[in-house]
Amino acid sequence: MNSLKGLGWGNGNWKQNNNRFNCLEPVTIFPEEVTNIVSVSCDVFDRIVFLSSEGKLYQTDTKKYQPKLKAFENLPPMKCVESGNHHSFAISDEEQPKIYGWGWNKDKQLGLGANNSDQIVEKPILIQALNDKRIDFVHPGGHVSLFFSSKDQIVYGCGANVSWELGIQERWLKSIIKLHEKVIKVFSGKSSHTFIIKTDGELYGFGDNSKGQLGFRQNGNQKTPRKIELEFATKEICQIVLGHKMTAILTTDGRVYVTGRKVYTGFGSHLTEFTQYPQFKDQKKIIKQISSCYRALIFQTEDNEIWVTCHFIGYGPLLRKIIDLTDSESSFNLVKDCSQYWFFLLRNELISYLSQDLGKLLENGYFSDCKIQNIPVHKILIETRLENDFDKISNYLEESKLKEIQDLLKWVYCDEIRNHNKKTLEILNHFGIESPQKTKLLKNDLKKLLFDKETSDFTLVIQKNKNDKENQNQNGNENKNDKELEEELHIHKFILAARSEFFLFIFQNVDQNIKKLKDYSKFSLDAIKLLIKFLYTDEIILTADTDKELIRKEFINISDYYQLNPNIPLLNIFDRCDKK
Repeated sequence: MNSLKGLGWGNGNWKQNNNRFNCLEPVTIFPEEVTNIVSVSCDVFDRIVFLSSEGKLYQTDTKKYQPKLKAFENLPPMKCVESGNHHSFAISDEEQPKIYGWGWNKDKQLGLGANNSDQIVEKPILIQALNDKRIDFVHPGGHVSLFFSSKDQIVYGCGANVSWELGIQERWLKSIIKLHEKVIKVFSGKSSHTFIIKTDGELYGFGDNSKGQLGFRQNGNQKTPRKIELEFATKEICQIVLGHKMTAILTTDGRVYVTGRKVYTGFGSHLTEFTQYPQFKDQKKIIKQISSCYRALIFQTEDNEIWVTCHFIGYGPLLRKIIDLTDSESSFNLVKDCSQYWFFLLRNELISYLSQDLGKLLENGYFSDCKIQNIPVHKILIETRLENDFDKISNYLEESKLKEIQDLLKWVYCDEIRNHNKKTLEILNHFGIESPQKTKLLKNDLKKLLFDKETSDFTLVIQKNKNDKENQNQNGNENKNDKELEEELHIHKFILAARSEFFLFIFQNVDQNIKKLKDYSKFSLDAIKLLIKFLYTDEIILTADTDKELIRKEFINISDYYQLNPNIPLLNIFDRCDKK
């Protein structure tokens, strides 16, 4: 099954077409090579970088027609990759993540220091200046680079800073320096302007504002962060994408607001403040994702339609629907990072946060309670997935090769299996599991363990919320003791350790043998139950009785409190469920 499709104005590398402005159709990219791709980014020269589920980086050779992929060797596994106009960065998937960069360095955007004169770095190299900083997000821009530590709430940067897109007045930063503090989000791109949200809850912009792309009326460069006035709260912001002298904001309820260069049909001139996109407002289209390439904006609706508005010579700022994704393609999502004339659709089944987190559990062996040929595993998970007694499973695997067992465990913990892996399929078939990719999903098996008292090894004690207490008091139960105002949730340590840094720290540093813990987070019982269900299934299942407004307010902070995988868009997932 192909995992990646490209749509765009064919530039010769992907589809032979003499008129690049007449090619807006889906093209399968590298069908034989990208079945395990989980992320993609691209610079303005169409050097496309792919990240595989194993953490391996691949890059295209743009000098060839329909080029093959070239793997970067001798690198640790990577967890994300981002590209700017001429350079790229990747973050390693290690306990102490490291930053690797490559590409053009003529504006010192790689942050290699004043003594480095290389204008082009061909292969990813370690950015030494960031070794002592825990960077979560990298933002390679046009001629600068931004690095964000969400834990420390600090933004670092380097580069030319020609339009003050770093938010300071100093130019030509050859070394990486601290730029801004008390920051909770950064929005950047291949343009020359930047947005940040600070701990005061306000949105700030700086850099090039020649076409009003920062969203305030005065044109010209903004050298330092300036607060942006919006008609909605910043907590409603889902995405901000930055194109060439233009900006678009997507809110959590599917509205789109735009400002800047005239690429929006329905407006008479350039915009100087954020205005809701009129066509989607009139048609009541709910947008679930937005993207941008050089002078175009791309929208994906909840109905899986792809709409584009662009400003090229002879093309005009017209909004058009270019494709309805078929049922077989409905699982494709937009990829945020694009080239000048291309954007991508990535199959989202490959992005399973549950599989990613349990994969780390398999790798580290946290809180395993048994072994298969000296590989630490978790008995209840093995028995649940293979639907057999652990001793029978272990005995059957005694004669298997280590590689075969590793491949089997990759399916048990991560749902990963390749059709050509015949031995793994034979083992699964022996235990009565046929067509495992279709009929035996990890999240469905973990649902069987959810709140199961018999198999659980840990109890989380939750104080019932105020409404529960009031209801009990009204029923004449005022004298009940505090324990009857609590509820016990029976959970499995290995799930909590895999999916929450909060619980992993407790189990590793406080008491590894702890059996019960009282929750003092003050989140409601309903919110915590929904979170636990999500940790087991990657799903948020709402009912008619769910207090959606309350849960949503709590979910704004709940993933930070329990320190979930920072890539999990918990609030976005909740909002999508709320609309169903």
